[in-house]
Amino acid sequence: MKEYQSKFLDIALKTEALEFGSFTLKSGRQSPYFFNAAKMLDGGNLYDLGHCYADAIMDYGLNFNSIYGPAYKGIFLGSITSMAFSENGKNYSLSFNRKEEKSHGEGGNIIGQPPEGDVLIIDDVLSAGTAARESIETIKSYGANPKNFIVGLDRQEKGTSNKSAKDQLESDFGITVKSIINLDTLVSFTDNNSRYEKYLNELKDYRNNWGA
Repeated sequence: MKEYQSKFLDIALKTEALEFGSFTLKSGRQSPYFFNAAKMLDGGNLYDLGHCYADAIMDYGLNFNSIYGPAYKGIFLGSITSMAFSENGKNYSLSFNRKEEKSHGEGGNIIGQPPEGDVLIIDDVLSAGTAARESIETIKSYGANPKNFIVGLDRQEKGTSNKSAKDQLESDFGITVKSIINLDTLVSFTDNNSRYEKYLNELKDYRNNWGA
């Protein structure tokens, strides 16, 4: 496991953003784990969290001109990642969307400079890929190219077919999809950590049933 992955897992567990147990997902599936990135908003973790994303992006060699963070969690994730890059003299324009279009003032549903050139989308989790598709279409509507998409956690589950949401997005839009950690990472982590090994078989069963 790479350093930025270990650090991300440490923050997620410390803040209880990542929990193991029994959870009912929005899809109705029973999951042995749950991830809520909002709990990582502890001010003491934001610096390290931003660098986890930035380090992963550099490790994957992703090239882009601007950053887009979809509402709501992508807003703070895009912001702290942009700040991490700026520390090294890499400055990227940042934009994010409103859930509801504003009809007064500056108007529209985009805050910040509109997406331009090759765009990197930053978000918290990839499940079915529905939110990712919305972001991709929004970026395309501004004449920009949604080139890369990175999340903290890829659940590696089937999307609208037997393909994973990641594979579907890459196939449908030609976009590169990456993550800091994924379900395979969690399986490996619990297999090598005595404190969490009791969840190993449940994670494996879940992957066998819903993984792609």
